[in-house]
Amino acid sequence: MTYDPSDHLLTPVDDEAPRRVLRLRELGIGEGPDPEFDEFARSLAQAARAPVAMVNFIDENRQYFAGLYTPRPAHTGSGAAVGSGAATPGRMMSRDHGFCPHVVVRRLPLVLDDVCDYPRFAGNPVVDELGIRSYLGAPLIDRTGTTLGTICVVDLEPRPWGRPGLDFIKEKAAELVDRIHQREGLRG
Repeated sequence: MTYDPSDHLLTPVDDEAPRRVLRLRELGIGEGPDPEFDEFARSLAQAARAPVAMVNFIDENRQYFAGLYTPRPAHTGSGAAVGSGAATPGRMMSRDHGFCPHVVVRRLPLVLDDVCDYPRFAGNPVVDELGIRSYLGAPLIDRTGTTLGTICVVDLEPRPWGRPGLDFIKEKAAELVDRIHQREGLRG
């Protein structure tokens, strides 16, 4: 972890990022919206009964939501759009925002029933900017051992995800990695 005194956040050091970027380029994913990943995010949100879900690929500087499902905003702009009192994420976010960079570096799922219960995460900009109160995410680790990114669902209210939530997100991450490998087979 590194400490950046300008924003008081602990940002995980991501030594795997250069290898991840190369692997994402090999797979041809992570640089633009993908209808299959958008559909996956939609079905993930619906299954979890959560308002927001993402398929997220992370490089050295940013996160890119190649799959994104959010509530319909009242109006749109560049970046974030305003829905019911809180902004919704756009397709890109700084690597220093959110919880997915922690999942990628740890290579383990992360379950936060209420982000405000965790001082390490309560000060994250997405808590205030987007109103995120709970998070459930898992890494996408491909057959090469590279952590490509994450899938996650978030809610604007605390959620008791528990063991069922953990099992759910791990199962869905494995499902998406299988789909990515199938796509790779079709390309080769």
